Amino acid sequence: MTRKPKLLIATNNKGKIKEIQAILQELEVELVTPADLGLELEVEEDGQTYAENATKKAIAFSQASGLTALADDSGLEVDALDAKPGLHSNRFGIEPYTDENRRAYLLQALSGRPRPWVARFRATVAIVSPGRSVKLAEGICAGKIISEERGTGGFGYDPIFLVKGSTKTMAELEMDEKNRLSHRGQAVRNAIPILIELLGN
Repeated sequence: MTRKPKLLIATNNKGKIKEIQAILQELEVELVTPADLGLELEVEEDGQTYAENATKKAIAFSQASGLTALADDSGLEVDALDAKPGLHSNRFGIEPYTDENRRAYLLQALSGRPRPWVARFRATVAIVSPGRSVKLAEGICAGKIISEERGTGGFGYDPIFLVKGSTKTMAELEMDEKNRLSHRGQAVRNAIPILIELLGN
């Protein structure tokens, strides 16, 4: 019996892992996490673009594990804040950088600014196999920020991000619906042909 090739989901974020596992579950690969490997690795996200940060993480996890690694970097861009928080979406506001604190800080920054608060989530996925060049895929989800939190799913800014063309926030979407519409879902799906090529699936 042929063993499935392994793909390391290069993140410690449980929410991201759950989403990526759901999208890639049909692939004939064994999805593993850093926890599965006992791999404790924190990569400083100091790149100037989402692609740079995703690439840095994918390379670090691939080198540490010897496996093909998939990493993503994403951010929320709000037009009224000149595309902020963007690359700094995870470190936006005042410490401690909890999801609740980041959402509260964002709404405070938008207070008094004219609506609608047009925004988008943007994601870049990087895939690295040992000895191979980096491959990238991207995804964008348009929408707007609302002032009241809605929904209990998702994480980060999801409860205050109303998806364009939908009546739901990102946190109100069912998993399959979110993976179809979200920036990360689009980026990971766009990466599937790359994964098939690299892993021979």
